[in-house]
Amino acid sequence: MGRDKALLPHPQGGCWLERSLRLLARLHVPISLMSRWPAHLKRAAPLVGELAADGVSLELLLEPPPTEGPLQALGRLMERYPQQRLLLCPVDMPALDEASLRALEGAAAGSPGIWISRADRPQPLLGIYPSDPDRRHRLSQALAAGERSLQRWLAGEEVRQLPLGAAALANVNTPEELRNLNTSRT
Repeated sequence: MGRDKALLPHPQGGCWLERSLRLLARLHVPISLMSRWPAHLKRAAPLVGELAADGVSLELLLEPPPTEGPLQALGRLMERYPQQRLLLCPVDMPALDEASLRALEGAAAGSPGIWISRADRPQPLLGIYPSDPDRRHRLSQALAAGERSLQRWLAGEEVRQLPLGAAALANVNTPEELRNLNTSRT
């Protein structure tokens, strides 16, 4: 993209990061923002009070080095929140909607396994990851062995995929994709 996607202006106002946090707040569950970038935490800081007024807690976590991708971040979150069902949500799906999040949440309810979203292909960065002891242990072992690929780690896990609308799961990574997104919203 050539610049920080989290801080890009969103067509609905604010930046992509702020829009994602407000969207997650509609689920009325605690939110943790883990980022290695202090600018992300600074930008999100004003939302802590705003969301708290609506009964939603927002915890801001600076990811410590080394920062080596989403699998490592997931491992850190699982250790921080044992026995929880963690909704992993990327910031670079600017068309993600509440209906898709609720569908994923509903599909995963009562299931011990991992649920990820799927459009034309699996989208594991939007998924629900239970942080039970066995899964945390397997992830910890994989990370200690040098694994950094979320896809490879998931190959050894019980994973279910929920088909969702391709538009909601559009991952924007290039200036052209961004122009197309902005054009389709006007």
